[in-house]
Amino acid sequence: MLVSFLRAAILGLALCACGGAVAGELADFNAAVEAVSVHNRAALDHLRAGDDDEATAELAKLRAAWDQLNRRFAGKRPDVFDGDRLYVIKMTDIATRLVAADLMLTTGRQDQARVALRAVRKDFHDLRRSAGIEVLADCVHEAKSAMKALMVFAEGDPDWSKSVTRFGIASKAAIYGYVLDRCDGMADAAVHQVPEFNRIINGSRAGLTLIPKAIATRDSELLRRILIELRAFDRQLTSRFG
Repeated sequence: MLVSFLRAAILGLALCACGGAVAGELADFNAAVEAVSVHNRAALDHLRAGDDDEATAELAKLRAAWDQLNRRFAGKRPDVFDGDRLYVIKMTDIATRLVAADLMLTTGRQDQARVALRAVRKDFHDLRRSAGIEVLADCVHEAKSAMKALMVFAEGDPDWSKSVTRFGIASKAAIYGYVLDRCDGMADAAVHQVPEFNRIINGSRAGLTLIPKAIATRDSELLRRILIELRAFDRQLTSRFG
C-alpha cells in the first residue's frame, strides 16, 4: 500500500514537472545520472561495511543529486528518450526506491536498503539500454556478468582431460579480457587519472595472463587463486565505477 501510494504521488510529480531541460542534452543527463550513481555506490559501500551513519549521509547526498536530475529532466527528457515508455516508468521506480531506501535505513533494515539501492543501479542500466546508450557503468555491468561466467571454473576441480573444459576456461577468460579492454577504452581522461581504476584494470590483466599457464599445467589450485583474485578486482571495479 505504501509503495503504491508513493509511486502514484511521484508519478504525478514527474508528469507535471516543468523542468528547464533542452531536448537532446544527453551528455548532461548522463553526467547527472553519474552524480547520483557516485553517492549510490558510496552508500552501498558503507552499508556493506556496517557504517550506518556514513550510509545515511551518502543517501542524503544521493537524494539531493536525484532531486537536481529530476527537476531538470522530468518535464523535458533528452531526445533519445522521446517515445520511450520506460523513461517515466524507470524514473518513477528510482524515485520510489530512494524513498524506500531512506525508510529502510531509518528503521534499521539495512538489507532492504541495499536491495533498493542496487535496484536503482539496475534501473539506470535498463533505461540506458532501452535507448541504445552505453556508459562506463554499463560496461562494468557487462564485465561483472563475464566474471560470473568465468568463476564457474573456480568451483571444484575442472576436468582437465576434456578439451571442452580447457577451451571453456580460455574462451571465458578471453571474453572477460575483451570486456575489460572495452571498459578501459570507454573510460574518459578523468577516470584514467584515478589510480584505483588503473590498478584494477592492470591487476586484472596481469591475472588473466596467468590463466594459460594454469591450463597448460592443469593446475586447479593456481586457477582457483587466479580467479579469486580476479573476482576481488571485479568487485572493486563494480563498487567504484559500476
